[in-house]
Amino acid sequence: MVHAHDRSATYAAAGVSIEAGDRAVDLLRSKVAQTTRPEVLGGLGGFAGLFKLDMTKYTHPVLASSTDGVGTKLVIAQQLDIHDTVGIDLVAMCVDDLVACGAEPLFLLDYIACGQVVPDRIAEIGAGIADGCRYAGCALLGGETAEHPGVMRPHEYDISANAVGVVEEADILGPHRVEVGDAVIAMQSSGLHSNGYSLVRHVLLGAGRMRLDSVVEDFGDQRTLGQELLTPTRIYARDCLALMVEAQVRAYCHVTGGGIPGNLNRVLPPGADAIVDRSSWRPGPIFDLIEAKGRIAQAEMEATFNMGVGMFAVVAAEDADRALAFLTNRGVAAWHAGEIVEGTGEVRMTHSYTRG
Repeated sequence: MVHAHDRSATYAAAGVSIEAGDRAVDLLRSKVAQTTRPEVLGGLGGFAGLFKLDMTKYTHPVLASSTDGVGTKLVIAQQLDIHDTVGIDLVAMCVDDLVACGAEPLFLLDYIACGQVVPDRIAEIGAGIADGCRYAGCALLGGETAEHPGVMRPHEYDISANAVGVVEEADILGPHRVEVGDAVIAMQSSGLHSNGYSLVRHVLLGAGRMRLDSVVEDFGDQRTLGQELLTPTRIYARDCLALMVEAQVRAYCHVTGGGIPGNLNRVLPPGADAIVDRSSWRPGPIFDLIEAKGRIAQAEMEATFNMGVGMFAVVAAEDADRALAFLTNRGVAAWHAGEIVEGTGEVRMTHSYTRG
């Protein structure tokens, strides 16, 4: 007979499986290997990731670092049981913040917290992260998967990452380079990217308004609301780095939380404003749907969502046409959206969107 006081507690009985975590890592090894760079030393499994910086390439190298997550877009992924794209969103949020200052993304480390380690699910999330790193040209150097039973439900998870890049000190982009007369070039977003999802869920999915499997005619190709909401964030890093070689880029603006006005003002010097012509593009149908269903004011939409622009480049006026042609040849939809004028560091959104 076994008495209660003779039964020993185990980590597995408490809800944490070391074996499941090891299995998830094993499933990811081949994907992570596809992200390697010559500077990477060793592989998965060490206590730290190692990256040998080639100091001969730089005169005065400056390291840049960015940390971010994906936010409540993860709720949509969990509801649909689709987990192989949110990792792309995660990488995009980090690396495109790095490239905004002109830095080349070198490597990224991820963190996954979950209620239960399901190896296949963790591997799907990790595969998306690896895909994003390949698109950005950076190495996935390692990460951590933490099992939080009793704190998170078995199907729940959250992800975050830290990315590190490098830029020559003399090449750092930002407000100090921006001049009156510069052109503002817009690069099209792939959709909502990874911002505003709490508002999206409230106005589209709250109180039974719409279902994730609802087909929305305006999206085309029998595309469902869920598919649209899980569209991965476009990663601009390689395109932006390449453009810096072809044109006089003064600054990049990664349009995330805060929308166009709340991000473009971050690259303006005190004596300049950015004029952005709303009529130079039409936001995609997902933005119209959110605005109509939620009866959201235009100013609130613009302060929350990217409205169809994922990245801005501020370039010398004489290089505007060259920049547009270069981006177009790389498959990036881009257009001349405005200019830098004298002012006080504000973003002026002019005209109105054309509805029809």
